[in-house]
Amino acid sequence: MDYIYLAIVFPLLGLLVNGFFGRRMTRRAVGTIASLAILGSFAVSLVAFFDYLDAGEAARSIILLPWISLPPLEISYGFLVDGLSLVMALAVSLVSFLIHVYSTGYMADDDGYPRYFAYLNLFVAMMLTLVLADNLVLMFVGWEGVGLCSYLLIGFWYKRAAPSVAGLKAFVVNRIGDFAFLIGVFLVFWLYGTFRFTELRQSVETVALAGHLPITLIALFLFGGAIGKSAQFPLYVWLPDAMEGPTPVSALIHAATMVTAGVYMVSRMSFLYSMTEVAMLVVACVGAFTAIFAASIALVQNDIKRVLAYSTVSQLGYMFLAAGLGAYWIAIFHLFTHAFFKALLFLASGSVIHGVRGEMDMRKMGGLAKYMPHTYWHFLIGAMSISGIPLLAGFFSKDQILFAAFTSRPGIWPHAGMVLWVVGVVTALFTAFYMFRQIYLVFLTKPRFDTDEIHPHEAPASMIVPNWFLAVGSVFAGYIGLPALFAGILSLPNVFQPFVSGALAGAGHVAEAAHGAQELIKEVLTTSISVVVALVGLGLAFYLYQVRYGVTEKLKKAFAAPYRVLLNKYYVDEFYNATFVQPGRVMCEQLSRAVDLGIIDGIVNAVAFVIGALGQILRPIQTGFVRNYAWYIGGGAVLLVILLWLGLGAK
Repeated sequence: MDYIYLAIVFPLLGLLVNGFFGRRMTRRAVGTIASLAILGSFAVSLVAFFDYLDAGEAARSIILLPWISLPPLEISYGFLVDGLSLVMALAVSLVSFLIHVYSTGYMADDDGYPRYFAYLNLFVAMMLTLVLADNLVLMFVGWEGVGLCSYLLIGFWYKRAAPSVAGLKAFVVNRIGDFAFLIGVFLVFWLYGTFRFTELRQSVETVALAGHLPITLIALFLFGGAIGKSAQFPLYVWLPDAMEGPTPVSALIHAATMVTAGVYMVSRMSFLYSMTEVAMLVVACVGAFTAIFAASIALVQNDIKRVLAYSTVSQLGYMFLAAGLGAYWIAIFHLFTHAFFKALLFLASGSVIHGVRGEMDMRKMGGLAKYMPHTYWHFLIGAMSISGIPLLAGFFSKDQILFAAFTSRPGIWPHAGMVLWVVGVVTALFTAFYMFRQIYLVFLTKPRFDTDEIHPHEAPASMIVPNWFLAVGSVFAGYIGLPALFAGILSLPNVFQPFVSGALAGAGHVAEAAHGAQELIKEVLTTSISVVVALVGLGLAFYLYQVRYGVTEKLKKAFAAPYRVLLNKYYVDEFYNATFVQPGRVMCEQLSRAVDLGIIDGIVNAVAFVIGALGQILRPIQTGFVRNYAWYIGGGAVLLVILLWLGLGAK
C-alpha cells in the first residue's frame, strides 16, 4: 500500500500535460489523458483495497516525505490507508472518472476544453489528498485545494458575469468556514501537540476529557469549517449559485468532491466528537434543520439544476444528522450511495440541457421522455433512489438514518432523537415530492416549448454510457450496507459497516447492539413510515402535475405569501446582502478613502512634494557652465578648510 500516493500523482500528471500542452493536442487526446489519469487513481485505490483486505484490514500510515520539522511541530507528507479512506478514494475516483468521460461529450465544443480538464484533474487530486491525508495539515491542503478548484470551475466561463460572481461567492463564503476550521486545527495542536490522526486518537482515548470545554470548542470550530465546505446553514448560500458552472462540474462538486469533505472530516475526527455531547447535538440539529430548510426551498424552484442543488444541501443535512447521533458509518454510507444517484441526476439534467439548447427552466420543457428515453430512465432511477423508493440504494442508506434518529437518546436532550426523526420524515416527504415534480414537469407533461425552434434530442454515447453505470450504482450500491431487517430477509450481510467501523469511534447516542425482536419491530415501523411517506410525496406530485395539471397556478395564488417566500429562498441572500455585503462595501469604500487615499497616498504624495521642492531650490545651481561649477568647488574647498581650522583652533 506504499504506492497509494500514485492515486494523487496520476491526476496531477494529467493536470501538467493538459495544462502545458493541451492547446497543441487534439481534443480527443486531452479528454483521453484526463480520463485515464482518473482511471489510474481508481485502479490504484482498487489495488490498495484488495491489499488492505489481504493484510487483515489493518490500518497503515505511510510517510512519503518529511515536510515541516520544527520540534515539537513535525508534519510529513503522510497518507492513512484504512477502511474509511479507501471507501472515499474508491467513490471519488470512480464517480470522477465517469464524470470525466461524460465531460468529453458535454464540453466537446467549448473553447476552454484543455483548461477545463486540467482544472478537473486538479480537483480530483485535491480531494484525494484530503481523504488520504494522515494529518490535519495535509488534509487542510486538500481542503483549500478543492476550494480553489471550485472557484476556478464555477467561474469557468469567466467572460460571463454570473459565473464569475458565483465563483467569487463560493470562494468568500468558504473562507468564513475555513477560518473557523483553522482555529480548530490550532487548538488541536495546543491541546495534544500533534496533527496526525492516529496519534490524536490515541491521545484522546488515553486521556479522559469527555465534555471538557477545549474538546467541545475544537469540535465546534472544526464543524464551522464543515458548515462552509459542505454547504450547511447558514453558509449554504454559495452552493445553489454554483450552478453557473458547467453541469459536469456541478456533478463533481455535489457527488464526489468538495461538499462531501465536511462529512468525511467529522467522521474522521469521530473519536473527538464522541467526547462531547454538546458538539454532537449541534451537528445533528444543524444537519436536520438544513435538511428540511433546503428541501422546502426545492419544492417550488423552476431551474432544473437549482432544484438538485438544494437537494444536495438537504441530503448533506441527513449525513450530518447521522454523524451527530454517533451513527458515523451510516453517514458515510449515505455519502457513498448519494455519490451515485446525485451524479446521475446532475448528468441526466446536463443531458436534458444539452438536448434543449441550453434551456434550464422546467416550465419551458415537458414531454421529453419520448425524445430522450435514456435520459428519462436515468433521471427516473436517480429520482427514485434519492426519494427512498424501496430496494434502491438511497432507500437503504436514508432508512438507516431515520432509524438511527428514532432510536437515539442524547443524554443532554433525551427527546431530541424523536424530534430529529420527525424532521427527517418530513424532509423525506418533501424530497419525494420535488423530485417527482421534476420528473413530470420535464419528461411527462405536455411539451411547453416551440417545436419549430427547439428539437430535443438524445445525448451522444459519451454522455449516455457513464450515466448507465451510475444508474446501476444508484440501484445496487445500497446492498453492501443493508439494515438488519433486509439483511435477514435477503440473506446478505452488511459488509460496509465492519469495513469502515475500525476507523470510526463508538456509537454515540445510537445503540449498535445486535437487533432483538424489539429493535426489529421498531425498524419495521420506521421503514414502513418511510415508504409510505415517499409514496405520498410521489402520489402528490402525480396528482398535481398529471391528474390535475394546472391546478398549481390556483394554489400559487391561494398561498401567495408562503409561495413567494419559498420561491425567493426565504430571502436569505437578500438578508445577507443588506446585513453584511452592502455595509461591508460601504466600510471598504470609507477605508479606501481614509486609509488608501488619505494616509498611504498622502505619505507618497508628501514625499514626492518634498523632493520636488528641494529640486526647485537646487535647480538654479545647475547652470551648465563649467566656470560656475569651478567656483562652487573652490568655494566649498575654502569653506571646508576654514571649518577645519576653526575646529582645530577650538581644541
